Amino acid sequence: MPIYEYRCSSCGAQKDVMQKFSDEPLTKCPECGQETFSKQLSAAGFQLKGSGYYVTDFKNKPSQCETSPCATCPSAGAHS
Repeated sequence: MPIYEYRCSSCGAQKDVMQKFSDEPLTKCPECGQETFSKQLSAAGFQLKGSGYYVTDFKNKPSQCETSPCATCPSAGAHS
C-alpha cells in the first residue's frame, strides 16, 4: 500500500497516511477539523535493486565494435 503525504492548508498540519489506491482521499484535517486536508506531491521513496533493472542490464555498454575490431563493421579495423 502506498503512503501519501497530506497537508492542511488552514492550520499547516502534515501527516503521512497509508492508503489503498481505491481509498477516497482524506479531506478533513485531524488537527483543526477543517475540510482543507489534501494530498501533497512528493517524491517516490523506492529504489530498484537486483538483476533485471537499468543499473545492471540496460546501462549503455560499449558494443563489441568499440572494444575490438570486427569484420562486420563498415569501418572494420578503424577502431580506436
